[in-house]
Amino acid sequence: MSSPPERSATEAPAAAAEAAPKATDVRLTGAAAMTLGVIVSCELVLMLDATIMNVALPQIRGGLGFTPAGLSWVTNAFLLTYAGLMLLGGRAGDILGHRRVFLAGMVLFTAASLLGGLAPNPEVLIVARAAQGLGAALAAPSTLALLTTNFRGEQQVKALGVYSSVTASAMTLGLILGGVITTALSWRWVLFINVPIGLFSVLIAPRYLAESPRRSGRFDAAGALTSMSGLVAVAFALIRAAEHGWRDPAALAALVGGIVLLVAFVLIESRTSQPIMPLRLFADRTRAGAFAVLLLVPMVTMSMQFFVVQFLQQVLHHSPLQAGLAFLPMAIGMLLTAQNASRAIARFGGKAVALTGVALLTAGVAWLVPITATTGYAAGIAGPLLLTGAGLGLVVVPFNMAIMSTVDPAESGAAAGVLQTAMLTGASLGIAVLSAVYASTIEENGDSATRPTVHAIAEGMGTAFTVGLAFAAAALLITLLVVRRTDAR
Repeated sequence: MSSPPERSATEAPAAAAEAAPKATDVRLTGAAAMTLGVIVSCELVLMLDATIMNVALPQIRGGLGFTPAGLSWVTNAFLLTYAGLMLLGGRAGDILGHRRVFLAGMVLFTAASLLGGLAPNPEVLIVARAAQGLGAALAAPSTLALLTTNFRGEQQVKALGVYSSVTASAMTLGLILGGVITTALSWRWVLFINVPIGLFSVLIAPRYLAESPRRSGRFDAAGALTSMSGLVAVAFALIRAAEHGWRDPAALAALVGGIVLLVAFVLIESRTSQPIMPLRLFADRTRAGAFAVLLLVPMVTMSMQFFVVQFLQQVLHHSPLQAGLAFLPMAIGMLLTAQNASRAIARFGGKAVALTGVALLTAGVAWLVPITATTGYAAGIAGPLLLTGAGLGLVVVPFNMAIMSTVDPAESGAAAGVLQTAMLTGASLGIAVLSAVYASTIEENGDSATRPTVHAIAEGMGTAFTVGLAFAAAALLITLLVVRRTDAR
């Protein structure tokens, strides 16, 4: 029996938009609410770990004796394994069953969180963070695939709206929670908090989550190896260049090797019969544009958060708690817009909502470009955070719908894997690229890279935000020129 034909990216979001007015009034009760709660809580804890450690980094460095260069791997070990193995995790769910792979990923993620919290030295913490990334790479694609498996019709639109709201706000909430937990307890509890949530999900998921149909097939080992190795090599090159400059042989070799591996990955995927990233996912113009925007947007937002946290602590001398709470405007902006995005899509159309979101995000980054050492929080930081958060909430929902509601169910795991790989890869590469710009600006000005002045810090960040603005402008152009209307209006 042949599989149902794949829907175009202009048909399914139209149906979603038509259902959205009703879906916003749908109440999920009983088993349906518990099912959504399990999926969303797990996605939340996985996404939180991309940023929750950032505010705690100074305490981790002092507690375990990290070098300045080694400290960056507390974040990068997680992001790189998470992004590099995401496509494999999505494919594994399609073949073995999404619930089964989700549970395996959560078990590994929970155990790694416990190990990291108990880490006696830097090496153990980095290994634990890499294992967390592997567990997240297995579990995360299955959360979105299980959502589409367990919900249909109006309930699915409602569930996608809730899921997208959580996804949009998770990374910013991670900064806030990281500051609160680090101040009230210690940095180790930033990892320990994952353990009860993980155990709860593993125990309760078999009761409330229906297993997706298993698909016959095989794993694309060559594709998985080249994609993971290529992403890691490129990210390593950018991180290395931020520390040693582009004349460093290791940085250049890693960059060239990474590009070669990624080209090989595309060639492999075009020829294999069962790829982990079916290239036909990019055949639809709107879906391809959505993937591109979801790569560029985290390059802007994650690097923005990365630098603003440092500015708050190094220039404005905020405590970890103050630095975390300083991101409340961003979280509030995201929650408000993401919760109302489905209603806005129904009224104005998906493209209009997404375009508004990217425009707000671009305006927020532009506001940060002229930052100086005398910039205050109220006048120069809170406003950009609010605009960026509001924009992000309007971006994630329509593009999630445009991607996930237009693919064959047999490839839902692959589509979710590509979507989340794009976002995580963007986050990692954005931090690496803008860190290189920041470091080179300080070096060109003859300031100390290890102990820069507050004026040098602000100038370097201003230059980095200028590059971030270019990424945001590219996302705006893609949304305007590439993405077609995603509603039936």
